[in-house]
Amino acid sequence: MSGSWPRIVVLCLLTLPAMSLAYAQAGPYPDKPVTIISDAGAGSSVDVATRVIADGLAKIWGQKAAVVNRPGANGSIAAHAASEAAGDGYTLYTPATSTFLAPPTVAPNLPVKLPRDFLAVGFLADQPLFLAVDPHSGLTTVQQLIDRAKKAPGTLSIAVSGVGRLTYLTSLLIQQKAGIKLISVPYTDGPSAALADVAGGRVTMIIEGYTGIVGAVNAGQVKLIATSAAKRLPEFADLPTVAETIPGLAPMGLVMMAAPLGTPAPIIAKDSADLTKVVNDPDVKKRLTAIGSYTRAMTPDETLAFIAKLQETWLPVVQSISTK
Repeated sequence: MSGSWPRIVVLCLLTLPAMSLAYAQAGPYPDKPVTIISDAGAGSSVDVATRVIADGLAKIWGQKAAVVNRPGANGSIAAHAASEAAGDGYTLYTPATSTFLAPPTVAPNLPVKLPRDFLAVGFLADQPLFLAVDPHSGLTTVQQLIDRAKKAPGTLSIAVSGVGRLTYLTSLLIQQKAGIKLISVPYTDGPSAALADVAGGRVTMIIEGYTGIVGAVNAGQVKLIATSAAKRLPEFADLPTVAETIPGLAPMGLVMMAAPLGTPAPIIAKDSADLTKVVNDPDVKKRLTAIGSYTRAMTPDETLAFIAKLQETWLPVVQSISTK
């Protein structure tokens, strides 16, 4: 058996130039449209941010970057579709926060782990959440919300977009830290139905990304009382943070980009470099800031470390769901 090793080594060395030649002959990447799978519904904060970034990438590539929405099953449907795609650079994936935090019992294929399931490409944007209430509830601050929940347990309700989603996890975290109990009202079709119920006084509050509730806010149907950002946002200078009432509580949504396993390193490197150009573009930053998304460039390694820290931070909350 030992005598066969020299022949294997020689064959590998002879094969490498051929592989390099084949890669070079394939032409510059990308030379055809690229599909970007999103686990978010159309019109959501994640979807809009992904489409803005996709437009920027398409300009650099000279090829269409088509966003395909595959919402459902807490992100499991999109994760499965992306994992089954060929690792050739022509399918990318933009999972949101919840995909990495879902309790294992909530949906198959979740939670996603890097680099076990996908290769990190880079980071798109942070997305703080916003807490909005029924404008006729009389609630104007987080402290008032906490005080009323303690005084009259079981009377305040919160719309949630599914067990395991970031909005739901954030509602649990607020309840744990504040020592209160809210009635969770589940919704599966995005924020529209939930907003209608909050506006109509049937549900007390909702936690959502800005894009998902801005229409209702501008129409006076719901009232913003706080944001989950660590500090006040310049665009919402008069809006307090949850952390001003519950110190240290600043859960943030995120959007990152990944590629199926097997995607060649040169393609990952190019996608990452191009993504960095897009998220650093002043016009892109302006467009995303207007919808409550804040771009931040990260290398693949920085993205891996960030996601690992995120999962570690949320682990106690996720475990509390899994054991119920």
